[in-house]
Amino acid sequence: QVQFVESGGGLVQPGGSLRLSCATSGFTFSSRAMAWYRQAPGKERELVAGIGSAGGWTNYADSVKGRFTISRDNAKRAVYLQMDSLKPEDTAIYYCNSRTGPIFGSWGQGTQVTVSS
Repeated sequence: QVQFVESGGGLVQPGGSLRLSCATSGFTFSSRAMAWYRQAPGKERELVAGIGSAGGWTNYADSVKGRFTISRDNAKRAVYLQMDSLKPEDTAIYYCNSRTGPIFGSWGQGTQVTVSS
């Protein structure tokens, strides 16, 4: 059974930082490029950042480039997202999943990030 458990979200002031974590199970994690996605109220889910299966490459949406850093630990089957210089427009529910789209259509519950003063 494919599972994603995201954590680390919360309420933070503009300019602040958060580190998101995603624990995974049920698939061959080390062979998959992974990604973080987010969905803001009333908007479509969008890709935020991706990382290769061995961490050899990363890519980012233009809106977060230079502020967010994706990483992974294959031994722990985990993906991380370090978010710095947060802006109110980063407010969304954040999810992790395969870089090529949801594995077997599964999504985790996500973790809420709210950036507000």
